Amino acid sequence: MTKYVIQGGSPLFGEVNISGAKNAAVAIIPAALMVDGVCRIENVPQISDVTLCLKILEQLGANIRAVNRHTVEIDCTHIRSTRTSYELARKIRASYYLIGALLGRFGQAEVAMPGGCNFGVRPIDQHVKGFTTLGAKVVVEGGFIHASTENGRLKGANIYLDVVSVGATMNIMMAAVMAEGNTVIENAAKEPHIVDLANFLNSMGANIRGAGTDTIKIQGVDRLRGGSYAIIPDQIEAGTYMAAVAATGGQILVKNIIPKHMDCITAKLVEMGVEVEEHEDTLLVRRNAPLQKANVKTLPYPGFPTDMQPQITAVLCLAQGTSLVTESVWNNRYRYVDELKRMGASIQVDDKTAVVEGVDHLTGAPIQACDLRAGAALVIAALAAKGESEISCVQYIERGYEDIVGKLRALGANIRVVEEPGENEELEAHIG
Repeated sequence: MTKYVIQGGSPLFGEVNISGAKNAAVAIIPAALMVDGVCRIENVPQISDVTLCLKILEQLGANIRAVNRHTVEIDCTHIRSTRTSYELARKIRASYYLIGALLGRFGQAEVAMPGGCNFGVRPIDQHVKGFTTLGAKVVVEGGFIHASTENGRLKGANIYLDVVSVGATMNIMMAAVMAEGNTVIENAAKEPHIVDLANFLNSMGANIRGAGTDTIKIQGVDRLRGGSYAIIPDQIEAGTYMAAVAATGGQILVKNIIPKHMDCITAKLVEMGVEVEEHEDTLLVRRNAPLQKANVKTLPYPGFPTDMQPQITAVLCLAQGTSLVTESVWNNRYRYVDELKRMGASIQVDDKTAVVEGVDHLTGAPIQACDLRAGAALVIAALAAKGESEISCVQYIERGYEDIVGKLRALGANIRVVEEPGENEELEAHIG
């Protein structure tokens, strides 16, 4: 079992390079299944979710070559199967993107339920609505989602999403790229990684317009060809390091970002008393004064991202006054609160709202990550706390943060990795 041991209480100083976006990479890599030829994908983050995606593609028959640490070449010309490995697919939520990609190119897909969970826990009803509207038959049997078409090709259609869903928008977009005729997706999500996926597909020969707006129009094409593409920087990773310096104090230069993507996070941190200077592809972030209370509500982009909610809550634990955090995107996202309470945080959760009473300081404690972003929040809290914290279940954190220990050490954090005997097999069954 791997743990992070953090001696907190030191401000952060220095520079941090942001990796490629996890949420873009885990869709773009499955989208390579649709390409007849070699895709060269650059700025690929070195995280466990990406490793799993690449393993799944290899199992399906893709030829994958690592050009360097952050560049891969994927050739899916000779895919031999449209049925994914159950053991691999169930470990990653983003495995559902394989349905849209396989269905779009081959007219059929058999993909294990994401994370081994059911529709109630990982709702993909909007994905299914899109696929069926495009002419697919979708059934769940034996832990797999089976999707197929009668004649091997989907047909373009108008699709209105009942709720703004990032996953459904991207999945339907992939499925529709090679459908016969035109598809219109209304009430589409607008996140930067949706635009990135559309740009990737267009660079391979797709015809997608309107990504980044609430109406996406797709004209089906017969074939996608190979090419090169670089994944955008990770908005959430950048926001996490910004939140870390907000909690600890100090000054860091966040490099390799798209500042406009950070506006929703920057604005809230500035409201809390953090100074942020914007440059072409960097942000200089410093915090010298006491943190101020703030109210935060998660919303679809360009609103405050749900994937930053745990991290900003950890920061607000140290702000002066009472803050309100409202989670309007996902349920069950406050499971980490009990861990923060172990450190001395004062938080009360009522349904989708957390009332955060700022405290003078947090104290180091043994704590456990329960998911990816919750784990990042605990790292932030531990960095700011007085004393030593041990964070277990860090495999969740490594799903989405490349070399987080090395990057934090470079900023002056006292963090080390400790390996202890543990029930790795049992833990890995819950990674998704």
